[in-house]
Amino acid sequence: MKHLYLFFTFIITSVAIEAQVVVNAKIDSLQLFVGEQTGITVDVTVNSNQRVEMPVLSPGMALVPNVEVIKSLPVDTNLLNDGQRMQILKKYIITAWDSALYYLPPMEVKVDGKSYKSKNLALKVYTVDVDTLHVDRYFGPKSEMNPNFAWDDWKFIVWGSMAVVLLVVLALYALISLLTGAPIIRIRRKPKAPAHEIALKEIEKIKQERIWQTDDSKAYYTQLTDTLRTYIQDRYGFSAMEMTSSEIIERLTAENDEKALNELRGLFQTADLVKFAKHRTQMNENDANLMTALQYVEQTKKEPTPEETKTIEEVTPEQKRTQRERASLLVATIAFVAFALCLLAYIVWRVYDLMM
Repeated sequence: MKHLYLFFTFIITSVAIEAQVVVNAKIDSLQLFVGEQTGITVDVTVNSNQRVEMPVLSPGMALVPNVEVIKSLPVDTNLLNDGQRMQILKKYIITAWDSALYYLPPMEVKVDGKSYKSKNLALKVYTVDVDTLHVDRYFGPKSEMNPNFAWDDWKFIVWGSMAVVLLVVLALYALISLLTGAPIIRIRRKPKAPAHEIALKEIEKIKQERIWQTDDSKAYYTQLTDTLRTYIQDRYGFSAMEMTSSEIIERLTAENDEKALNELRGLFQTADLVKFAKHRTQMNENDANLMTALQYVEQTKKEPTPEETKTIEEVTPEQKRTQRERASLLVATIAFVAFALCLLAYIVWRVYDLMM
């Protein structure tokens, strides 16, 4: 009795489990004309933990002679009973090429490796009636028509192609800079104007302001001597701005003749008296010292050589390539190339799609 009880329990359990699998198939239209399409939907209901294999029907496969699969649509899954059960739907588009009454084979589904079949389906296919008395009403195939040009279809291709060219140029420029170690930006610096030209312009400015005609002699001699100190510093290469008048004259002894030095010495002495001893000068004395400054610059000026007048191309310290900058430049180059290739591939695909 014990063994008999276990046997019946096994049979009942097997039947219950098998009853949990429901396989149905339905056709959208039972009748159609030759060449028309209809759909077959396979409906499978199982427990949510079961593995289901739907029929594999690829395009071009014949269900029966003259009934062909056009395409297979994606699977649609719905959960039932709070997720304990699930319904799986898959649709196949078919067509028929001859008029007849077709009995379609059952759809076979595998659940956990076991096969289940749906019921058979029927399909009635009709031929298209042709009016043989008025054959002129039927026209042959049309020739291919070239579609009109539409800017909306091509504008992305045009602008994208220009972007690809720009990205390639940027990538090449970055790559060349990376390989040669050259900076991306160079500064062209014009040579500094000759010292005597700067001094003569400053003296002319002092002359135009006519400061010496006022009572502010200190401001006048301060500007005049500062202009001369700057000129001497640029002309002879020593820091005249930080030296006293006597130290400047002593340094110039080996460079200038005695007459020029005597006149310059007198100008500096007058300036020192005005600035430090509150000496009051006459207008003609101020005018004479201005002419002394002009003559000294004219007598000691040095014209620049052709090499000194050339535009200098220099790189500032901030622009020198560091290791981190080179790594960033390499990453930028790779990014430009990768983006250009992706964009080019997409453009080629778009052109192919439009031309087909």
